[in-house]
Formats: sequence, structure tokens, C-alpha cells
Amino acid sequence: MDLLLLDLVIVLAAARLFGALARRLGQPPVIGEIVAGILLGPTLLGPLIGDELFGPEMRPPLQALANVGLVLFMFVVGLELDQKLVRGKGRIAVTVALGSTVVPFVLGCVLALAIAGEHVGGDRTLPFVLFMGAAMAATAFPVLARILTDRGMQRITLGGLALASAAVIDVLAWTVLAVVVGIAGAGEAEGQWKVLLALPYALVMFLVVKPLLARLVPAYERAGRLTPGLLSLVLIGLIGSAWATEWMHVHFIFGAFVFGTVMPREGAERLNHEILERLEQLAVLLLLPMFFVVAGLNVNLRELDLSSLGTLAAILAVAIGGKVLGSYAAARTQRLPARQSWTLAALLNTRGLTEIVILTVGLQKGVLDDELYSLMVVMALVTTAMTGPLVRRLYPDRRVARDIADAERAALGVTAAHRVLVIVPEPPAEQAPLVGLATTLALAKTPSEVVLGHLRPYPAGRLEVGSGLSSELAELAETLQELETLAATARERGPDSRVVSRFSADVAGELPGLASGALPDLLVLPAGVPGHAGVRDGATCRVVTVAGTGSPSESFPSSPSPFGQAGPGSVPGPVAVHHGPGGDAAAHVALTLATLQGRPLVLTGGNRASALAQRLVRLGVEATSGPVPEGALVVAADTANAPEGAHLLVRAEQDADPVDWAEAVSALRAQVTPVAPVVRP
Repeated sequence: MDLLLLDLVIVLAAARLFGALARRLGQPPVIGEIVAGILLGPTLLGPLIGDELFGPEMRPPLQALANVGLVLFMFVVGLELDQKLVRGKGRIAVTVALGSTVVPFVLGCVLALAIAGEHVGGDRTLPFVLFMGAAMAATAFPVLARILTDRGMQRITLGGLALASAAVIDVLAWTVLAVVVGIAGAGEAEGQWKVLLALPYALVMFLVVKPLLARLVPAYERAGRLTPGLLSLVLIGLIGSAWATEWMHVHFIFGAFVFGTVMPREGAERLNHEILERLEQLAVLLLLPMFFVVAGLNVNLRELDLSSLGTLAAILAVAIGGKVLGSYAAARTQRLPARQSWTLAALLNTRGLTEIVILTVGLQKGVLDDELYSLMVVMALVTTAMTGPLVRRLYPDRRVARDIADAERAALGVTAAHRVLVIVPEPPAEQAPLVGLATTLALAKTPSEVVLGHLRPYPAGRLEVGSGLSSELAELAETLQELETLAATARERGPDSRVVSRFSADVAGELPGLASGALPDLLVLPAGVPGHAGVRDGATCRVVTVAGTGSPSESFPSSPSPFGQAGPGSVPGPVAVHHGPGGDAAAHVALTLATLQGRPLVLTGGNRASALAQRLVRLGVEATSGPVPEGALVVAADTANAPEGAHLLVRAEQDADPVDWAEAVSALRAQVTPVAPVVRP
């Protein structure tokens, strides 16, 4: 007894220590808890100290306590599973879940057939093959939920879709695992007929037990709290359900999980909250960490040799490749953007504690041997540890914050306008072509807004005593009048427009703050404006730099109105774009100007430009590839290799998604409406 108590102290202390260390490193605590078990086991302590502390006689009581914790935890998972997730996301979630399950399952079965001769034999081949497929297809729903919650991604569409897909994957994986466990136990004398009771058991749980459990709600409301009697009824039902599935050779985790799913939902929020509050403290803080440490004790990496490393490499390739490629391909078939598809695939690659539970079942049922169990635990650790950093790389915090803001506006019924900020230099009265460019780019989306940002430097010289600020106020009023005239011209073409203008003692120093504070989706920036480099480098949105140091129209002597609409009787010239590596944003701006102004589009830049031109032609765009025509408005990517003579230099927004050209063309065509020509004096 003294050794058992000492083991409990060591296990719990190690679980808390390594769990906290894993959390500090940005990993789920389960990673640290499993590593703690591996270090306490034969891998590090060896047969002398390890067998002395955690010998064969100590494993059964530790495993029994760990299994009790697993029963409570699987009940919590079933109780917390939001069954509305799948209904809320529908076809996309189911499609992604199928791709994320079928591809790794098939590849896992193929790998199992290749290595079956080394690890199992005879009548164990079929359950082994199916088990490996199920283990490769699993996704850790609780760990995934924790990763999403830590970054706030459960509040955005991508996070909800990941949770919905993981919920479907969980159902599929547990179903396959139940079949595997049933087949594995069918060789026992009693197993052949007991497994057949699994279906009647499920029917009884959902048709009989679920309505009976609904009576807990009025009893709880009458008592006003969770009484010991009510909690005892829940625990009796939970343990009875777990015993029933274990007796049927379908493993106790299924009984615990199913009992959690049949608990009442409607009107039972406070009841379930109190149940979770009571059980989570016992399960999550005490017994569940013990389960993962005990799982790690069964891992012995000392016995692995070079051939085992080859098997581990194959397992990792199948587990990661099958899950990521299957999820990504399924997401793309549902027209999710590439970045979101890769992020979703990385999230669903999380194995974590669900994988450990599945592997422990396989070890207990004799489907896995010790060597393969150790390799699969390493795979679970690797796939879980890589999820957080990979998702942060694919979907940075800036993207998450932007999506959360959009979701909050949508929840309030506010449609965010596509905001184009144009920095208006001195003198404002001569910047009509510049504002015309910003207005045209704003018309690419609806609703849209053009913001005219202008900082006027204080007049040079000292203020005389008694002069006050009358002359400065008069200058500011005149400037505001000129800006309002430009804004009115923009409003005539459709977008809402407003002016942000004030005096500044340091225009170059204050412009970056004005630009970032406006939170634009697109920034139009004259190259000669004071502080151009600071504004450009500080912007996270797409930036269109207008070349030239004077009036924008001076850069286009051959075009009557290169930025806005063509004047009466004029023939607008073509829009040419240098399309090379990283030039999708520039090509998209050129396509926008050409489509909305009725200009032909010419792409230069070799094979990439020719390929894009052919693609746009198939989409119905008047596009060609070749040299820059004379008098064309030239657009290029804002890079170190930007060609000379370009009128507009375009820098993509940070964390930009690849341009979906079919969607871009369709969106622009929807915005093309007959607009009366703008006549300027």
C-alpha cells in the first residue's frame, strides 16, 4: 500500500509539472502528461528503478484508477459535445469529415497489411488492419477544441467548421473502433453473442434511458441545486452504462460516452454545468492525468531499433499525409479557399488524447503489441505537437482577429463596408484623378466606402500676437471644402465617402498613424507623399502606390482620365500588368480597372502572364498577352524588381490568400452597371 501511495504522489506531481511545462511551451497539457509517463517508465528509468517503482504488481491498481478517470472523462466529452455543430455546418462538415476519415483509414489499412506479419498473426489480422485504419483516421475533438479556444478560433467560421467536422469524425472513428473491438472479442467463448447486444443497447439508451434522464431537469429545478441524490443517480447510470458495454466486449469508454450524449440538453444548462463542475475537478485534475501517465509507462523506446524507425517513418507519413491531404482535398471540393483548407486540414490532424484512448484499447484487447503501441504513441505526440505551431503559421493571429471582428459585426447585423483609404497630398484641388482611382477600386465590392485622408502642415513662421488662428482656420476650411468636393464626386459614382483632415506639425510622422487608425481594406498612396515609406511598411492591407511626384495626371500624359472614368468622347487606353512571381495582387488590381472601366487587359511577363491571359479569356475577359501597348496604364507588383515606368505599384496584403480568378471575375461583373460619365472642368 505504501508503494501504491508513493506511486500516486510521483505520478500526479509529474503530470502537473510536465503538463504545466507543455502549456508554457504552447502545447496541450496532455503532451506533457504522456511525456511524463514515458520518462517514468522503462525508457528513462530503466528496468531497475522503473520496475521498483512501477513494477508489474503496481500497474493493475494504477490502471484501475486511470480507467475510472477515463470513464468520467468520456462522459464529460459526451455531455459537452454540441450536437448542433453538425446541423449548423451541414454538407461541408460532413464532406470534410469523410475525406479526413476515408483517406487515412484506407492508407492505414494498406500499411497494416504490409506490417501485419511482423506484429500479429493468423486470426488477429482482420481486427489489426481495421484498428490501424481507425487509429490513423482519429481526430482528438477535446484537444482540438482546446487549441481553438486558446486562440479564439471557436468564434469564427473556420473554427466552427473544424469542430463540426471533428464531431462527425469522432462518430465515425468510434463506430469503427466498436466494430474492431467486437471482432477482436469474438474469439472468446461468450463474445460471439454478447457483441450482438450492442445495437439493442444503443436503442434502449436513446429510446428509453434518454426520456427517463429528462426527468432530472424538473427534479433539479424543484431542489434548486444538484443534490447528492441527483448526482448519485447520474453516477449510477454512468457506471452501469460503462459496465454494460464492457460486458458486451465493446469497451467501457463507449458506454460512458453514450451516456453523456443522452443526457438532457433543453432546459438543462444549469444542471449540466453543475455536473461538469463536480466531475471535471475529479476527472481532469486527478484521475485523467493519471491515465495518460500510465499510458506513457507502457511505452518503451529503448527496445526500438533501426527497423522500428522505418516503421515509425511509415506511420507518420500515412497518419499526417492521409489526414492532411484527405481533409484538404475534401475542403477544396466545397470551394473553401486554399488557406482555410490547409488550416482545416492541420487542425483535423490533431490526435492527442483520443488517439491515446484508442491505442490503449488496442493494447488491452491484444490488437497491438508493445512495440507498435510505442510507435503509435509517438505518432500521436508528434501530430498533436505540430498542430499549434502549424496552424499559427497558416492562420496568423491577424487573420483570426480580423475574422472575429467580422463575426461580431455579422452577429450585430452590421455589414462591413469595403474601405478604401486614399492619402490625398497637397494641393487637394488637383487630386481628382487620384480619388477617381480609389473610387473605381472601391466599386469592386458592395457595400464600399472611400475615405479621403489628408494632413495639412502648419504654416511656416511664427504666430503674431493678436493674430490668433483665424488664417489657419480659414485655410483648413478651404481645404475641407476642396476635399468635400472630391468626396461628393466619389459619392456620385456609388460608394459612400467621407473626409478625415487636420493640421499636423509632422506630416511624415503622423501619416502612418492616420492610415492604420482608419483600418482600411485597401490603401491608395501617392509615391511623393511625405512619409510614404512609413505608411507603406506599416500597412497590413493591400497597398496601391501611385508613381510620380507631382499631380497623378502627370504620370499619364497620353490618357485623358486614367484613374476615373473616361471623359466624354474619349477612348480609354488598355491596362497592362507585369505578371510575374508574387504578382497576383497587381493582376487583380489591373483586372478590376479594366473590367470596371471597359478597358482591354494586356498581361506581360512570359509564361505566367500568358497562362493567366488564357485563363481569363476562358472566363470571358478581354485579355491578351504581349508587350506593353503605347499609352497603357501600367500596373506592376511592388517589389524590388518592379519595372521602370509602371504607373501603379501594388503590394499584397499581409497573409494574402491566392486569388480565385473565377470568383474575382464573377464579382466584378456583378458590379458593372451603366454609370453616367463624370464630367470634370
